[in-house]
Amino acid sequence: MSPSSSATSAGISPDDHFQSPATMIGGDSCDTSSSSAASRTQAFHFSSGNPRIEETRGVMHLFSSDSVSNLPVGRKTLVSVLGVPNHMTYADFCQFCASFIQHISEMRIVRTDGMEDRYSILIRFDSQDSTDKFYLHFNGRQFNSLEEEVCRVLFTVDVQFTGYTGTLEHTRSSLVTPTEQPSCPVCLERLDQDMGGILTTICNHSFHCSCISKWTDSSCPVCRYCQQQPEKSICIVCQASENLWICVICGFVGCGRYKGGHAIRHWKETQHCYSLELETQRVWDYVGDNYVHRLIQSKTDGKLVELNTHCLQAKDGCGSCGCVDSGISEALISSKVEAIVNEYNELLATQLENQKLYFESLLQEVKEETEDEISEAVKKAVSQKLLKLQAKLERCLKEKMFLDDLNENLLENQEIWKAKILEIEERERKVLKVKDDKIRDLEEQLRDLMVYLEAGKTVEQLSISDGIKDATILPVPVESSSGSKKSNNRRKG
Repeated sequence: MSPSSSATSAGISPDDHFQSPATMIGGDSCDTSSSSAASRTQAFHFSSGNPRIEETRGVMHLFSSDSVSNLPVGRKTLVSVLGVPNHMTYADFCQFCASFIQHISEMRIVRTDGMEDRYSILIRFDSQDSTDKFYLHFNGRQFNSLEEEVCRVLFTVDVQFTGYTGTLEHTRSSLVTPTEQPSCPVCLERLDQDMGGILTTICNHSFHCSCISKWTDSSCPVCRYCQQQPEKSICIVCQASENLWICVICGFVGCGRYKGGHAIRHWKETQHCYSLELETQRVWDYVGDNYVHRLIQSKTDGKLVELNTHCLQAKDGCGSCGCVDSGISEALISSKVEAIVNEYNELLATQLENQKLYFESLLQEVKEETEDEISEAVKKAVSQKLLKLQAKLERCLKEKMFLDDLNENLLENQEIWKAKILEIEERERKVLKVKDDKIRDLEEQLRDLMVYLEAGKTVEQLSISDGIKDATILPVPVESSSGSKKSNNRRKG
């Protein structure tokens, strides 16, 4: 998988690392074995390369995952790892399969259609035994213990390159002569499979696996193309998704002047004069009304070229005024470099000062907002406290009125009960007096009765005795009868 493998002309791969379309399934041969093999395979469309510069498309035919045997018949030393999460970098995957790195001849990173947040890896091993061991060891195994995603390994029948999009100049520049051997951009050694495995990134740049495993970033070491594509941005104001610019100072995302013009409106409001165009990654200076770059990335081949600027001394630009001389002196070059350095130093100082003022204004706004919020919170707390105190005061007043009414009623009841108590005491005295009189009457009657009974006994004894003869019974004394009459009269009264 050398860099030349990414450049296909008229839909044919220039190298022979993966099989050419002439040997792919679905050709002119229609025998029974090929048709049965096609029924046991599934096709996945893939692409690779930087879409802004060049892109290679193809189809990989894989053995079905629901085959009868774990190791299908007719398998080759080529496998495909499907659905690798984007957050796993090239170095992470190399570390994941580190025990088999010495048996890997080449690896190629591709995008699988329909999987925007994942990528796939085509791996060729040096022997069938290593391929089978890799399949049995990693198929269905988790990438790490913290995630549920598992490694899905399928044997690859064939890989077919179906198309290429890019400029003819880039295609010619990427093709190498048969005698030329490409080299690794990191260690500058030849990309020879005998010297170690070769890994081709998603942007079609090739490295040694041992070299790329030390690269901890998810971007390519050559072109800095990142496999993790950023989320689509939109204008903060009008939600537009095209012709977007982001402020390099505060991060405001707005649409261009040919859409809603919210980016330039942000500059007029905040004086943040530098904005980055998200599509081309170029920075625009609203004050100077031009780009700030001396060098930009070409859309044709992705190389850094000089930004086209108009010469101030000619109407048709540089070339007609004779200002460019191949024999320019070293002093002129040094003066230009010094002028550029001074310009960028001044630009940096100006932007730092503007950024300082901007953040100071933000701090002042935050301070004022905080003071306003504190004052509002204090006013709200005081008003709530006052309302609570007023409610408490009203409750206390109501309780006081209730207690006053209750005290007045109790005082009135006290006078009434005093009168009733005096009346009851007088009644009790009268009852006691009547009871005492009755007791005295009963005692007198009892005494009279006792006297009467004693007198009767005495008479009976005298009548029985022999010593009394012809005697007469004397009447009861008048006093006792009169006393009884008095008692009867008193009882009647």
